[in-house]
Amino acid sequence: MTQNLWTASEIAAATSGRASSDFNVNGISIDTRSLQPGDLFVALSAARDGHDFVAAALAAGAAGALVSRVPDGVAADAPLIMVPDVQTALQDMGRAARLRTKARVAAITGSVGKTTTKDMLCVLCAQQGRSHASVASYNNHWGVPLTLARMPRDTDYAVIEIGMNHPGEIAPLAQMAQPDVALVTTVAPAHLEAFGSLAGIADEKAAIFTGLSPNGTAIYFADLPTSDRLANVAKHHAQTVIGFGADHGDARLLSVQDDGVQLQCRAIIADQAVEFSLTARGLHFAMNALGVLCAARALGLDLRAAAKDLSLWTPEGGRGAIYDVALQNGTLRVVDDAYNANPASMAAAIETLAQLPATRRIAVLGDMKELGPDAAQLHAQLADLPAMQQIDQVHTVGPLAQSLNMALPKSRQGLHVDRAQDLMPDLPNQLQAGDAVLVKASNSMGLRQIVDLIRQLGQTDINTTPITMKERE
Repeated sequence: MTQNLWTASEIAAATSGRASSDFNVNGISIDTRSLQPGDLFVALSAARDGHDFVAAALAAGAAGALVSRVPDGVAADAPLIMVPDVQTALQDMGRAARLRTKARVAAITGSVGKTTTKDMLCVLCAQQGRSHASVASYNNHWGVPLTLARMPRDTDYAVIEIGMNHPGEIAPLAQMAQPDVALVTTVAPAHLEAFGSLAGIADEKAAIFTGLSPNGTAIYFADLPTSDRLANVAKHHAQTVIGFGADHGDARLLSVQDDGVQLQCRAIIADQAVEFSLTARGLHFAMNALGVLCAARALGLDLRAAAKDLSLWTPEGGRGAIYDVALQNGTLRVVDDAYNANPASMAAAIETLAQLPATRRIAVLGDMKELGPDAAQLHAQLADLPAMQQIDQVHTVGPLAQSLNMALPKSRQGLHVDRAQDLMPDLPNQLQAGDAVLVKASNSMGLRQIVDLIRQLGQTDINTTPITMKERE
């Protein structure tokens, strides 16, 4: 019989709340649209007050609700847990869930690749024990405690993603998660608007190490101008510090090659030679995988088995997934990287497109948000990337992306529009069989609808053929 996730008395004890009755919950929900019978509904207040949905949640089968008042339309004897503040109570539940489990916990942050890295590590953990991980990109002030509160008691390995938009956000979330292993994927110009410099971003990312449990391991990307800042914080909070990279660190990526089916990679980790395969394109995926293997080893997973299991992971939609669209006279390939963007991830995606075999290489690029006063210049600088010379045409979306459009030579300038929907009527006429098309922007630009439009041009299947990378000496 499956053990209950929480009992009402346990929730009340964790939150210093008051339960109106005894009940058991099997899950936790903050959204009535995805709520399952037996869930605890947590009435968070964001754009809407969650208390307005408690009656609907209970009618849909919620076992109980976590509230700060009896909502309208809900009986006084309904299965409720009363707390002074729902957000604080959810955080208390997260801490209690972390304390009651013997799971080995990894926490991941970074300007680029944290969700991909989290997903990779979760795949490896699931092959060697009972695993639990953040859903989607639940990595903020409510996503981290929600992930922790959802963690089953008998979890062996947990992978928690931690993000930030402003200074001071990562440390309290890391201290809540108390990871045994903390990993920084990279530091790049993202959220410059709030931090002002790469050094400021690095310092905030390094704050994940402040939450490490005793005897914890800190892992960081060692090929960065700011790597020393990461290492210095790590040394003060971790028993073991591991740098990874191609040119620096204790773990090195030696080569990335194409065998016609998968990306074949060689690395050395703690003086141990490791080989692994990835069903993805791009050197950045291989580097993420190296960090993942360092984390897997630190968690206690069998390293060789973990390396073998990396072939089970594939990129998800919006984060580098590649699809072939069957047209009447051939195939069109689309790279779906529309979920997020900053200068570093944009450069990596353009390099990936540049290496794809295609009759024409076409990029649909939108605004990168939160880059501060230099945002227009950072967009324009994409035109100077060496890989951009291999791109035949660039369509741009948004006022910032117009700076890129203007910086491109006329021969590469495609359409420019302010909004994604403005591009949709004309884009199909710009595409043909044999093209490879990259779609990338910050998520708020809505370029996922461009991906959907392209995929609807024909019958689509996921493509798993990797590109060729030159072997590093």
